[in-house]
Amino acid sequence: MTASRQPPPLVLLVVLLAACVPTPVNRPSPTPPGPTPNSSPTQIPTPAGPTPTPSFIRPTPTPLPTLLSYLVKGGDTLESIARAHATDVASLSFWNRTAYPSLDPDSPEYQPNRIEAGWVLLLIPNAKVDPEDFG
Repeated sequence: MTASRQPPPLVLLVVLLAACVPTPVNRPSPTPPGPTPNSSPTQIPTPAGPTPTPSFIRPTPTPLPTLLSYLVKGGDTLESIARAHATDVASLSFWNRTAYPSLDPDSPEYQPNRIEAGWVLLLIPNAKVDPEDFG
């Protein structure tokens, strides 16, 4: 019987690990230490000001408009409330159509001129909406 010579397991392990190490990509070749004849030192430009550092702060979102609550008083109309808050009747109706079906043009109870004292209407002063934008 002939004995075949096998490498020790540690040698195999080292060879396998060395085969798994990737070769460097896009690395400059090492330069020999010390100055070389007929060469001048390379000047590296530096920025004029401080070096910017990356920021991981998310931008602040634009806040949504704040709705104002208005308590309807006797003698108020949608037109007078709209005029007092620099908006229009269509916007007032749109903002309040779910709470008060009489203000919803798609409701069978639609009566835009009917509001009652004690209702709390939501509105955005100095703003107007186009209900067509919201389907």
